[in-house]
Amino acid sequence: MHPLSWLTALTRFRQLFARSRTLSRPKQSVRLGWVVIAWMVLTSTLGYRFYDQPRFGIGTIAPLTIAAPATAKIKDPVATAVKRQQVQQATVPALVVDPQANQAIWQHLKQLWQQGETLRNLAGPFPYESTSALSTEVQGYIRQLPEPQWQFIRRQLGTQLLTPGDLRLDVIQQLIQFQQNRSSGAVVALINTIEQARQGYQLASVELRASQVEEENPVYNLAFLNLTTQDWQNLKEQVSQILKRMLAQGISPGLEPVDLQRAIVLNVQAQLPTQTQELAIRLLSTVMTPNLIRDDRRTQEIAQQAAAAVQPVFASVQQGQPIVRQGETIDSSAFALLDHFDLSQRQINWIRLLQFSGAVGIGMALFGGVAFQIHLRLRSRDYFLIVLLIAAAPLAIALTENLTALPAIGLLLGSFYGATVGLTVTTLVTLLLPAGTGIAWRVVLPSAMAGMLAGILAGKGQFLRREAPQSRESLALIGILIGVVQGGIYLLIHSRDTLIWSILLPGAGLATLSGIAWSVIALGISPYLERLFDLVTPIRLAELANPNQPLLKRLAQEAPGTFQHTLFVATLAQAASQELGCDVELVRAGTLYHDVGKLHDPAGFIENQMGGPNKHDAIADPWRSAQLIKKHVSEGLVLARSYHLPSAIQAFIPEHQGTIKIAYFYHQAQQRAQQDPDCQILESDFCYDGPIPQSRETGIVMLADACEAALRALSDATPEEALCVINKILKARWQEGQLVDSGLTRDEMTIISKVFVRVWQQFHHKRILYPKST
Repeated sequence: MHPLSWLTALTRFRQLFARSRTLSRPKQSVRLGWVVIAWMVLTSTLGYRFYDQPRFGIGTIAPLTIAAPATAKIKDPVATAVKRQQVQQATVPALVVDPQANQAIWQHLKQLWQQGETLRNLAGPFPYESTSALSTEVQGYIRQLPEPQWQFIRRQLGTQLLTPGDLRLDVIQQLIQFQQNRSSGAVVALINTIEQARQGYQLASVELRASQVEEENPVYNLAFLNLTTQDWQNLKEQVSQILKRMLAQGISPGLEPVDLQRAIVLNVQAQLPTQTQELAIRLLSTVMTPNLIRDDRRTQEIAQQAAAAVQPVFASVQQGQPIVRQGETIDSSAFALLDHFDLSQRQINWIRLLQFSGAVGIGMALFGGVAFQIHLRLRSRDYFLIVLLIAAAPLAIALTENLTALPAIGLLLGSFYGATVGLTVTTLVTLLLPAGTGIAWRVVLPSAMAGMLAGILAGKGQFLRREAPQSRESLALIGILIGVVQGGIYLLIHSRDTLIWSILLPGAGLATLSGIAWSVIALGISPYLERLFDLVTPIRLAELANPNQPLLKRLAQEAPGTFQHTLFVATLAQAASQELGCDVELVRAGTLYHDVGKLHDPAGFIENQMGGPNKHDAIADPWRSAQLIKKHVSEGLVLARSYHLPSAIQAFIPEHQGTIKIAYFYHQAQQRAQQDPDCQILESDFCYDGPIPQSRETGIVMLADACEAALRALSDATPEEALCVINKILKARWQEGQLVDSGLTRDEMTIISKVFVRVWQQFHHKRILYPKST
């Protein structure tokens, strides 16, 4: 590089550095002033409870003895609340029968009946022979005899050699008597019946022993097989009656097992014969489980009734009697009396207020870090609006005690400044509100979560890469969702205290309506705040970009060439801003209005001459022509103000030209100066007044505007040739210092040039050649 080039670059750098320092000092002073004011306002509004705190509060030590100036008897709200809470906590839970538990108990008993029936059917009917031939006891005895003993009896029956003492006398006598009184055929039939009964009994015994091995506490044993069919049926009926009666009375979950067992035994002994009592006790002990559950609704009602019945606690004192003595701890009664006599010395709690101001300062620092991270540029009026919206939260709490306005704050800030700002501010305010206002966390959380969601959904997500809502209908739907979320969070939090829907649902409904109401308020005041604070939201930008806007309709009708030029520039700028992650909506709207100043004299610009005579040929004065061209910036600002365009849109009008030179007429002036030595040329007469682009968005529009005419002229060029032309134009703007304040980098310039070529290719694609008709 030539040494002069280095010198020129160094000089330019020093000039820019000096200029930045000169400009930054007042800006930094103003910004610092706003920070201090915001810090003081937020501390005073969010921490209002620290302005009226008693010096002699509950739990503090009395520095001196304080006597009552008069006799008084007043209500002690703290002691009354504590007493009512104790009564509520001591309320015995109301219990009701659980149908599902009853159903499970009856199902269990049914399974045991089925098991018993299966075993008894396997063993066969009992008695298996008429009791006139053999008694029930003898039949049971014979059925369960071991096989050797039974075979011995059969052999002896045939020889009639049975003698008393061989077996039980009553069994022997009944067998001999049956043999003597009946025919041989009847005896054979009896023996076959006994064999069948013994075989069934053995099978049932094997099955019963197997089930006893599998069960931890088996209900049945071999003795129950010796119950007669009638005893078994009576057992089933009586056990079912006892169970039904005990379940109707209810079995509490806290009932001791010993007490339950005692109740079962008493009921069984009163209703069943001795031979079935043991089995009945086992059956009932196995199936009987608690069937009462807590009735939360009834318990809550009883607790509330009991708390309401509690008489208020009063604190009384006689005139001259000490309310509290020196060194004593001030309790709730003493504090109530002190506050009643205005002796609690309410004042500003400077220590707590300073601590809270530190928390506010930390929150503001965190917000500043987030704003720096997302390249957020805020004006003084923006700081004022943010502080104003934050102050609405403690104001709402002071007026309503449980409404925080956080859904409206999140919705408005997200819509105005993006999702990141909406989420950040809402989160920080949520953290500060309980400490500063004393509101309970369970009260603030539903609206806080709704506000955070509103901030995320209402604005463009810098980190989430999502587009902002493009219509107020979308924001209205978001408002409904906010209400539903707030109601849902309320249910989740308060369901830990009670599951009584008649108590939960009204509160959840009010929370839902509250969230929707705050959203309606936010939507209602949003257009006024946009106008008052000169804000450009995606919705307002979409409205401004509507071709039916009066100023755009004038541009299309009175300067059609300029309007077409504007559309192509807008296409180039939108594509580049999309690629670089800039505000596409702002670029689109700003580009549409950047040349509206040409309406002051459309014929003075070549794109509107439509092949007619060039007005500047008739003027024949480069100085006058340059002033006419420059005037489209000043006149554009006049038009923009008259149509109440936001300042962010107005910025595109002068910044898209910056301070560039009107080279064509400057060259003409130089040619005249060569012919007329007395003619002096001031370069400022041929340069726009500026300012140069102050944002990436206006910088992109400057580059798109500069490249538009060159790209239109390249109808048959290759992409490489088009890229070369664009790079020359971009390099010229860069070297002229037009983009030094825009925030665009050299790497981004390369991206922009490639995007411009891509858009140019889309406009100049090849078309099919149709044959000419003959």
